[in-house]
Amino acid sequence: MCICVNCHYVDRCTTYHAVEELHRQPHLTDSPSFEAVNPTVNANIRMLDDGVEQEFDVVGCDSFVAEQGKWAKLRPGELVPT
Repeated sequence: MCICVNCHYVDRCTTYHAVEELHRQPHLTDSPSFEAVNPTVNANIRMLDDGVEQEFDVVGCDSFVAEQGKWAKLRPGELVPT
């Protein structure tokens, strides 16, 4: 799971913005202004019978500041990305 969903900076972060782009998901902001320090992104690519499945998760970041449920507060009622 992407640690960004519980990070204070999720709505301003350029790294999370890039992950949203890779997942073709709507952005929390159109112009992120926060540059994460040393983010680590896991890329999982699976070959399926009908194509390729890709998953990208930020699993580490020196800028991470915990704010439990931050993503959910920004998108109430939506399923939190996993």
